[in-house]
Amino acid sequence: MRIELRDGVLHTDGAPGLLATADYPYYRDDPTVWRDRLRTLRDETGIRVVTSYFPWRHHQPDADSPPDFTGATRPDRDLVGYLRICAELGLSVIAKPGPFIHAETNYGGLPDWICPAVNPEVEATLDAEGNPVLWSGSVRGPDGRVERRPLPAPLGAHFAARVGDWMRAVDKEVLSAATTPDGPVVLVQIANEGLFTDGALPLWAYDYSAPGLAFFRGKLAEYYGSLDAYNEVHGTGHGDWAEVEPPRERRVAESVQEQLARADWGRYHSDLLTEAYHTWTAALAPAVPVLVNLNPPAEHPHSFDGWLARVRPERWDGIHYGFTNWMGVVSTDHTSHARYVVAAKRAPGPNLEENWGFSELYDRAYAAGATSFHQSLLALAAGATGINVYTGVATSGWGDDLDVMHAPPYPDCPPIDAQGNPTDKAGTVRMLADFFEAHGAEFLAATPAAGSSWGLYAPYAAVAAWAPDDDDSGAGCGRPLRDFHERIRAEGGDYRIVDLESATAETLAGHPDLVLHGGPFMHDRVQRLLAGHLAAGHSVRLGGEVPRLDELLRPCTVLAEALAAGPVPAPARVLTPTVVSGHADAYWRSVSPDTGYLTVLVQSDNEGPVTVSVPLGGEQVATVTVVSAKGGAALVRIVGGELDDFLVTGLNSYLDSAVTPVVGLGEESVRADGASDLARVKGELRTLRH
Repeated sequence: MRIELRDGVLHTDGAPGLLATADYPYYRDDPTVWRDRLRTLRDETGIRVVTSYFPWRHHQPDADSPPDFTGATRPDRDLVGYLRICAELGLSVIAKPGPFIHAETNYGGLPDWICPAVNPEVEATLDAEGNPVLWSGSVRGPDGRVERRPLPAPLGAHFAARVGDWMRAVDKEVLSAATTPDGPVVLVQIANEGLFTDGALPLWAYDYSAPGLAFFRGKLAEYYGSLDAYNEVHGTGHGDWAEVEPPRERRVAESVQEQLARADWGRYHSDLLTEAYHTWTAALAPAVPVLVNLNPPAEHPHSFDGWLARVRPERWDGIHYGFTNWMGVVSTDHTSHARYVVAAKRAPGPNLEENWGFSELYDRAYAAGATSFHQSLLALAAGATGINVYTGVATSGWGDDLDVMHAPPYPDCPPIDAQGNPTDKAGTVRMLADFFEAHGAEFLAATPAAGSSWGLYAPYAAVAAWAPDDDDSGAGCGRPLRDFHERIRAEGGDYRIVDLESATAETLAGHPDLVLHGGPFMHDRVQRLLAGHLAAGHSVRLGGEVPRLDELLRPCTVLAEALAAGPVPAPARVLTPTVVSGHADAYWRSVSPDTGYLTVLVQSDNEGPVTVSVPLGGEQVATVTVVSAKGGAALVRIVGGELDDFLVTGLNSYLDSAVTPVVGLGEESVRADGASDLARVKGELRTLRH
């Protein structure tokens, strides 16, 4: 079996498919129930791909002993046996060896002996003030008190060496025999949400450690070529690269040179991710594709800027993009909705963690399957190439050495409970899995109704990330992108994001209407690319300052002259779905003018039917009616202008909403015979009552 990721889409022996996965934390369960839980997960949800972290601290608690992957020291460490069970049950596996995993484990799954507070050979990662960065997940110390522990510097020599040892051991003792075609492992995910669940932190949050700054200065030398060239551009007189200091103070930039220094630091954060990803992957040397799972932007005003400056998948060279969602209930929180959509649009890739089981730890709304169903459909509508159930099974068999802060079960309300029984959510997941097994490849190949594209110029994001919350002057990216998102969605439209530094004229031609926010400088190559885009008859709409300098602050007015040469062409009109009645979002993906997929995301305050007008090409318009529970959702396949398969939720126990679901198009209207979820897959009608 040949496994590939092409543009974020899983291909098996050349055939594309939507990646539907569920997580099972085997290390939290008694190994005597592994087979039963996996079989139940498979049979009740229809999921055929399992994701599992491999906690370093669980398999190698003692620095002086090799990792245990066979259960020689404790049965629940028999990872080799666990993967054998997966293979015997016909389940594929995404292996997730960290080194840092979070997963609500002590010290994020890192062994205690790699902590800088325990091992003086391990350097701590530092923030802008020179303080050690503490892992936000608390643990109990030897005296029983809750404590927070410093995280290792990712490029520190001792930490890097021991991570390499761990990864090589995973490859030699686990993956070498368990990777397809001889075993169940089809993909590998490394790291967690950045490096240490830090992908959404501000740019001043890390890493100012000595090895981090040495890497930063080394990358500056590569970029500028010489210290003299750096001094000339930045107006400095440094005699040694060691004298170059990164930005540390959050304030309005006083000069264009200061803005450029912030762009340098943003590029460093991107380089830091790239270096760690490639170093850890090289040690692991897997024979299958490697993904990461970035967390979306955070809540603070400049979070989009810090995230966009750091998250640069185009620079990862073989490491594939994936993302998670742990930011709030998108059907009730508009800010969470926007952050989630941007994460799904940043690059093609699957959602690798969607909350389907944690209501007590995060938000009580997740007790209802409708909440996670809504969010999974939003991710796919916004551009995700896969969905995940995190976690698929409740567990209750771990000890304090793994997790001292959380009481069983973990999680509290997943599709399969801690006794191995399917819950109401299992049926909801089954509807999703079966629908996308039938239509996933066609859904992913369908074209979103996107007119405009946001032109991402990451140096502007790095500059704006440092500005005070109330400052909108100078270069910008994140907040203008957020405003662009709101405007497009208010019009019922959709959009894409394109990275300008890596784009070519050919790729940019697929984005005929570009929107971006300007600043004082821009790469000469990017200016010429945009000028050529205009010359080809496309649209470039630039807000803010028009750049008149290149990336080395030399005069460059290529784009300014192109914009001044004549009026920017009006963007072509793109037909989009319109919500005629009800409070909902709607997304349309077309296979042909009269065939495609309509996603209807019902908001938590909606009462009554939602009606959506869908342009099908020419003068033909489809009017789709959906009756769904509050906070629910529907996915409708339209073929030849007529109603085909669909999914719709009629129950949301958290909002005490139970309705008789309806999906209607033209002369056909399908109604359940009572409050339930309703699906039609391959023409077969299903009703699910909770």
